[in-house]
Amino acid sequence: MTTTTPHTPTTLSVVIGAGGTGGHIYPGLALAEALRAAVPGAVVSFIGTERGLETELIPGAGYRLHTVDMIPFDPSLGAKRYLLPAALLRSAHQARSVIRAQGAHAVVGMGGYPSAPAVLGARLAGLPAVIHESNAVPGRANQFAARLTPHVAVAFDRSRAHLSGGERALTTGMPISAALSGLAELPGADRVALRAEARYALGVPPGRRLIVFNGGSLGAVRLTRAAAALAGLWQYRDDVQLLIKTGPAELPDTVTELATSGGQRIARAVPYLDRMDLVYAAADLVVCRAGSATIAELAATGVPAVLVPYPYAPGDHQTHNARVLSDAGAGVLLPDAETTAERLAHLIGPLLADPARLSAMAGAADPGPHARAAELLAAEVLRVAGFVPTPHLERI
Repeated sequence: MTTTTPHTPTTLSVVIGAGGTGGHIYPGLALAEALRAAVPGAVVSFIGTERGLETELIPGAGYRLHTVDMIPFDPSLGAKRYLLPAALLRSAHQARSVIRAQGAHAVVGMGGYPSAPAVLGARLAGLPAVIHESNAVPGRANQFAARLTPHVAVAFDRSRAHLSGGERALTTGMPISAALSGLAELPGADRVALRAEARYALGVPPGRRLIVFNGGSLGAVRLTRAAAALAGLWQYRDDVQLLIKTGPAELPDTVTELATSGGQRIARAVPYLDRMDLVYAAADLVVCRAGSATIAELAATGVPAVLVPYPYAPGDHQTHNARVLSDAGAGVLLPDAETTAERLAHLIGPLLADPARLSAMAGAADPGPHARAAELLAAEVLRVAGFVPTPHLERI
């Protein structure tokens, strides 16, 4: 566990529990950004563990990360799952120490196993806590944490039935970064200009449709391999360009496969996609997993998508997430087991040949509250913490 130095804050102090995957961390960072915008000088720090993406993403965004010794809420741990109660209690006491040292006014749990000790730590410290559930089917950590606080927020109304006190939950949408919420609200002419700028920045040749393959924060082997094989099948096409986010582990093999198959003529593999505002502005179609953050971003930006839910997600929550878009006609649901180069060619080819359908899919995306979710959730945190909202939050 990291050490903390007690201090007496002169302004708002909030501790956010978030970790494991980008689906919990990125919304937490968007909330932190909104809190700092609402209360200049606010002290925002995070609780996580040493094993997740938080060790890179949170310090990289300029926020302090405190770590606790929590283990995942995962039945696949086998006999180790019997250690969970002791690990939770130990890490909750560690979190309480962090919360007190930070002089926190409120704690927020964004889901994922590091957030449970943060919420329990707030309970032990006698402080209010807010939880935010990002998925259509809640994870185990938030199912537990919802029993510890009356302050529950959700990204999708569908998750209410699965949470204690869910009927009273506040629907905020999914917090997304200011860059993406700004893209969602751009007027038509400005968006056209940004699209041209984004395509140039991403190296998309003129006249080509850009298909982005995004397997989530760590990449997805199934999507990466299918995309690389599709590039080989389509290597002689002059009307498409593929951008494949592989994750760092799969990058070398993917680059080699593209070079061997000739797919490098129309495809580029990258380990990360850092500027998602540019990616969404430039893309004609996204093929992706169905994490809650990705679904919210697609809904807010109106980019048509082929959605390939991760089949082993707890409660099959990615399929439930994906149906938020597919039921509205904004996306096409493709089972993981069917995701091959041939199936993608059969599915994507007709979509690209039908601009009217792509336009209809884009128009069917309902941004809901997602573009303003970070501000809405920040306003709720300020209310629970007893802070008077700034003028721009009073208008929400």
